[in-house]
Amino acid sequence: MADQDAPKSAYELAMARLRQKDQEEGVVDRPITDEQRAAIAEARKVGEARLAEREIMHRSQRARAADPEALEKLEQEYRRDRERITSERDRKIEEIRKGRSSP
Repeated sequence: MADQDAPKSAYELAMARLRQKDQEEGVVDRPITDEQRAAIAEARKVGEARLAEREIMHRSQRARAADPEALEKLEQEYRRDRERITSERDRKIEEIRKGRSSP
C-alpha cells in the first residue's frame, strides 16, 4: 500500500483541507529564512527579558504597598504592562514573518 493510500489521521485531513483552502484563496506559503528565525528568536528573548524585568519591579512594588487599593492599582498596572509587552513582541514577530523590519 502506498503512503497516499494509507489512512490519514484527523490532523492530516484538517491540514490538507487548510492547504487546499489557502491555495484556493491564493495564499502563498513562504518559509521563513534563517535570518528571520534569528530575528524572531531575538524578539522573543527581548520580550521575555522585558516581562521578567517588569515582574521583578512588580514584586518589589507589591512588597512596599500597604493598603488593598494600592495593591489593586499595582495589579492592574502590571496586567496592562504585561499585555502591552506581549502585544509589542507579537507585533514585531509578525512584522519579521512578513518580511518587514521594525526599528
